[in-house]
Amino acid sequence: MAKRGGYPGGMMPGNMNNLMKQAQRMQRQMEESQKAMETREFTATAGGNAISITMTGKREVKNVTINPEVVDPEDVEDLQDLIMACMNDILTQIEDANNEAVNNMTGGMNFGGLNF
Repeated sequence: MAKRGGYPGGMMPGNMNNLMKQAQRMQRQMEESQKAMETREFTATAGGNAISITMTGKREVKNVTINPEVVDPEDVEDLQDLIMACMNDILTQIEDANNEAVNNMTGGMNFGGLNF
């Protein structure tokens, strides 16, 4: 009677072994890339440099600069809009950098939502 499943001697065929090694290498690369991304800094400005925000790839705000000329107690909404635009820009930069890192590792192949 034929034995079902498994590989003779419990060893994986050469191609499967190579595939496992590639997957482990890719995992190490992703971990290294994630560590590098966490320390990388991104800066965005809004309102002609009226507002500047610096954030790490880990999404921690490192610095906020607001030109005093844009601080108008009678018009807080404009200041809020500038901050929101700046934050959205910086978050987009981080997302784009994450996507670029994943694409570089996977050769552009889609693995269903791999990101950092």
